Amino acid sequence: MSIGLGIFLLVVGAVLVWALDLTITGVNLQLIGYILLAAGALVLILGLVLMTRRRSSVSTTRTIADPANGDQVTRRESSIDDI
Repeated sequence: MSIGLGIFLLVVGAVLVWALDLTITGVNLQLIGYILLAAGALVLILGLVLMTRRRSSVSTTRTIADPANGDQVTRRESSIDDI
């Protein structure tokens, strides 16, 4: 969802900066467009970073000796980090 929001903010900011030639008293639409472009880029980058962090996984391998008979026991665990 954050990637879509970032792209939306980028598009709206680009339209306000380069496509619109409208003058409203007391409102600088180009400045608002640049702010939306910066916010969209920030949201897009954060969304991509968080998406790659969610897909990381952790794998743990433990080898211990069984106390009953002294055999080596290997236990493997695999999990995905939920952030």
